[in-house]
Amino acid sequence: MAVLRYQRIVMHVMLVCMAALSTVDAAARPLFHWRKLSALVKEEPLVLKYHNGPLLTTTPTLNLHLIWYGNFSSAQRAIVADFVQSLGMESGKQGFPSVFTWWKTTEAYRGSVPSQINQAKPLTRRLGKQKLDEAYSLGKSLKRSDIAVLVKSAMQSRALAPPQKKKSNGEVELYLVLTSGDVMVENFCSSSCGFHGSDKADIEYAYAWVGNSATQCPGQCAWPFHQPIYGPQSPPLLPPNGDVGIDGMIINIAATIVGAVTNPFKSGYFQGDAAAPLEAVSACPGKYGSGAYPGYAGKLLVDETTGASYNAHGVNGRTFLLPAMWDPTSRSCKTLV
Repeated sequence: MAVLRYQRIVMHVMLVCMAALSTVDAAARPLFHWRKLSALVKEEPLVLKYHNGPLLTTTPTLNLHLIWYGNFSSAQRAIVADFVQSLGMESGKQGFPSVFTWWKTTEAYRGSVPSQINQAKPLTRRLGKQKLDEAYSLGKSLKRSDIAVLVKSAMQSRALAPPQKKKSNGEVELYLVLTSGDVMVENFCSSSCGFHGSDKADIEYAYAWVGNSATQCPGQCAWPFHQPIYGPQSPPLLPPNGDVGIDGMIINIAATIVGAVTNPFKSGYFQGDAAAPLEAVSACPGKYGSGAYPGYAGKLLVDETTGASYNAHGVNGRTFLLPAMWDPTSRSCKTLV
């Protein structure tokens, strides 16, 4: 199961930077700048290799279904729903960076198989069905394997559309389980803020999970909207939708679903071990705007009224903060601003 360790990688980078800082003469430390660390650490070329497997970036229509597990307010659900809808339509803000523009980078992940390249078309992305599980049907302490159980149960009850072998319009289903802040999930916070995996019904399908870290580990999974548990302790940014937990989830949802479409079955685009890969977003940890370095998210847009930081416009007047994504065309981490 492909594991998303995006926020943990951010913390690791900060620790590496702190170790480098400790080697600098104490008298010189006040003048030491994080951006100069590149002179101390040799960076390996960043290349995500394509492993010849199927991709969800080449399907005409992607339906993203949501399972809300636990206690979410209607306002919180609306933020996430607006984000998902923003993947498939422009925000109406001409000339401004958008969620739609950010997602279009995934269309460059086309593989090397001629049939996939020929079939690659601009994706239609849609918010699919939503299921509320406010009764905590599997309890408040979940194993990672329980995520797949929740998805399969929702399919069997017809609450969510099951995957089908052949659809005339080329639709593909992707399932996202979201757990509230009072739900503990195996390895949550300790090694993961979210993950994606696959299972099989009539055909193999992809699913993903992201948890709300607001009360459990915001320093690990909601940075830069909360101070990190390690590294530089700069003031946290104000979240664009006024909810540290949900705005943090948006970052991890974005990272996880990009991983799910570019490496759905552990044979797509990644670097390193297939069991713990660096993927499209996790390969670019801690980068949200130009000039980013450990402890600094980069140059971002700031709302003049609220002071909140963001880099993407969405539907219904929403704004979001989205992570950098590795761009196969430029072979580099790409930010919106």
